[in-house]
Amino acid sequence: MEKSGRNVMDEIRSFEKASLFDLGHPLLNRIADSFVKAAGVGALQAVSREAYFTVVDGAGFDSSNLGPPSENNGSKKHRFPNLRGESSKSLDALVKNTGKESLQWGLAAGLYSGIAYGMKEARGGAHDWRNSAVAGALTGAAMAMTTSERTNHEQVVQSALTGAAISTAANLLSNVF
Repeated sequence: MEKSGRNVMDEIRSFEKASLFDLGHPLLNRIADSFVKAAGVGALQAVSREAYFTVVDGAGFDSSNLGPPSENNGSKKHRFPNLRGESSKSLDALVKNTGKESLQWGLAAGLYSGIAYGMKEARGGAHDWRNSAVAGALTGAAMAMTTSERTNHEQVVQSALTGAAISTAANLLSNVF
């Protein structure tokens, strides 16, 4: 049996280079590609979270004692509070919330990718931590404004700073690994 010279990182890199769409412009291709990939991740995350809570509740565990200490306040908190039992209402709630979450993930990824690409083009092809910081900050601020009905300026600034920090760190660490 001949061993292939490809490893997991090579597979991931080839997946990143392959475009799912050809919309006629690299910016549109990048935004659509990022949206679809991240929306899929968001949907998987939402469904797996609900599956976890279903298993924990079905097994009779007290889920209020699981998770980070900030969530241990004695009351059960679920992202999908309407999901209980086998009713069609439960399935409707799962589909609605999974769709909402995958849309949020997709919009964040598409926005970030589009801004980063636009910054690269505006700066003459330079792709560095500055592009990542600006794209992360703008994406963080936009997501803060769209994910809650009562967002104040402090939440927007905090999300912008968090987005900038995470994307800058990811950019800097991508050169290390």
